[in-house]
Amino acid sequence: MSDKIYIPDGSCAPASQIGATLEALAATIEARCDEGDEASYTYRLAAGPLDSLLKKVSEEALEAGLAAKECQLVDSYAADAAAYDASVDHLRYEAADVIYHVLVLLARFDVPMEELAAELNMRMTAEERPCGCVLLQDEHVKRGK
Repeated sequence: MSDKIYIPDGSCAPASQIGATLEALAATIEARCDEGDEASYTYRLAAGPLDSLLKKVSEEALEAGLAAKECQLVDSYAADAAAYDASVDHLRYEAADVIYHVLVLLARFDVPMEELAAELNMRMTAEERPCGCVLLQDEHVKRGK
C-alpha cells in the first residue's frame, strides 16, 4: 500500500464488484505496459508521446458528453423506449472508454489505484465514505493546485 494513504484504525476495506473490476483493469494495463509489446494499443498509449494519450482522454470525455446529450434528447421524446435504451448503452460504452484511458494515464505516472480511491474518498464526508476506506495522508491532500 502506498505511504500516501491509510485505512483508519478499526476499519476493514469494503469489497465491491466495481472495485474488483477496476483493480483487474489496472493490473491488465500495468501488465501490458510492462510487456513492452509495440503491438499493444495500451503500451503504445502509455509509452508514446504524452500528447497522444492526453488527446485520447479528451476525445473520449467529449464522446461521453455527447452520448449523455443523446440520452437527454432521446428521453425528451420518450416515445421510443428502445432508442432510449440504445442511447444509454452508448453512454455506458463511452464512459468505459473514458475510465480506461484515464487509468492508462494514471499508470503512465505510476499512480496506484489505492491512491485514486483515497482521492475519491477524500471528496466525501466522513458519513458518506465506505467503512474502512483508504484516505490520503494530510500532506498529500491537494485542492485546486
